[in-house]
Amino acid sequence: MSENCIFCKIAKGEIPSHKVYEDEDFLAFLDIAPASLGHTLIIPKRHADNLYALDAVSAARLIPLAQKLAEKVKTATGCAGVNLLQNNGEAAGQTVHHFHMHIIPRMAGDGVLPVWASLAHDAEAFAALAEKVRG
Repeated sequence: MSENCIFCKIAKGEIPSHKVYEDEDFLAFLDIAPASLGHTLIIPKRHADNLYALDAVSAARLIPLAQKLAEKVKTATGCAGVNLLQNNGEAAGQTVHHFHMHIIPRMAGDGVLPVWASLAHDAEAFAALAEKVRG
């Protein structure tokens, strides 16, 4: 746990939260500044700054847990769908440097998340980038 991390403090019970799930490794709670009603955060109790610092065992357990909780949030809110969102680094919108995944309930036309403009497809540039990523 990190001493000054707000999510570590929530995991330790030092800061109250509206918990929706807890086990020995993870905690899920309602976001206090939600994009929509039911916006839920999943955090590992063990501090990891971001996805790159998350251990492989926690990473492997995360998606099945997110799937289970997303279904529960969908049922509880009556939403039409959910977004799973996870940001890494300030440029990507990460504001709390403790790994967390958002479950955001969505309704058609709610305008909750902006839709990004797509880049024009450049087959040569895409092929070069794909080669670099495969590296």
